[in-house]
Amino acid sequence: MSTETTRGRPAVALGTGTTVLTFVTVQLLAFAFAFTVELPGAYALFAVASTGAVAYHRDRGAFGVAAATFGSVLLVALALPLLMLVARQDPGIVVEKALDPAVHRALYLSVYAPMLAALLSVALGVPLALVLARGFPGQALVESLVDLPLVVPHSVAGLAVLFAYGDEGAFGWLEVSIPGAFTLLGVPVDVPLFDGFHYDFSVIGTTTGMVLAMTFVSAPFAVNAAREGFEAVDERVQRAARTLGANRWETFRRVTAPLSVRGVLTGGVLAWARAVSEFGAVAIVAYNVDVVYPPLFGERSETQHAPVFIYREFMTGGLDESGAVATLLLALSVAIFLVVRSLAYDDGGWP
Repeated sequence: MSTETTRGRPAVALGTGTTVLTFVTVQLLAFAFAFTVELPGAYALFAVASTGAVAYHRDRGAFGVAAATFGSVLLVALALPLLMLVARQDPGIVVEKALDPAVHRALYLSVYAPMLAALLSVALGVPLALVLARGFPGQALVESLVDLPLVVPHSVAGLAVLFAYGDEGAFGWLEVSIPGAFTLLGVPVDVPLFDGFHYDFSVIGTTTGMVLAMTFVSAPFAVNAAREGFEAVDERVQRAARTLGANRWETFRRVTAPLSVRGVLTGGVLAWARAVSEFGAVAIVAYNVDVVYPPLFGERSETQHAPVFIYREFMTGGLDESGAVATLLLALSVAIFLVVRSLAYDDGGWP
């Protein structure tokens, strides 16, 4: 640690990580004190004032101090409800819900289904994002169509998915059935440990319908983030690769993809986060879903997507029950979000 003088006042040069940890610790202690004395509004004022003081101490100038102070107002407006949510929970009820198998099933479904929706959004959205980044006639119409789910009310999104993919929709006719014992070219065939397979494409009350509803509302995030990543790649670098003999695929794999991978990853993370938070569309398409939990070795039982589950808990058990489950979902989402960001946004190169 070293010290230096800035405009006549001493300044302590701390590492970035130490500075952030110190600031966060002070904020949490201040909130705990304000919550204890039942003055959460005082903490809001302290958070805004302390942010401005830090900006002044770091010599950001009048404009920087003003920007940090006014920006912190929005941060406090976002953070304070979450802090109050966690602080007002009864630890006993939270532990009780954490041990409840019904909550386990809801949380598992709320990680598993959004992950499938995010993977589907990225897998299909990246090619579209690449085309949009390069431009084509009528691009404005396609971009409007991609962004339309962002403004469609959630209940309307659920109804749209039902009309498109329901029993009388695009794939209502799809049905696959494979018996466990059958005849092939006149020879009886009996597959050991296999009782047969039957799949009827249905969206109402199924994981398939839930994933489709989540993909509908989350795909724009994957497409737009990936497109911005592709647009940020310098065209001169790509032309240089083509000049050196690389074909389009090699240029994409060796140049475009590595330079835009952060945008693609950001789109996937945002799509997953959006899918986790979806309520309206999922409530209409798949309010109750049968899942196997624990995965592969468990029994099939009925559960709900966590936001739907929390709403049901609120209607039946009130704030205490629903708040405890909401706290568990918040903790799980934050943990997964931090792990994904730490793994995806390291300094490693393109595989």
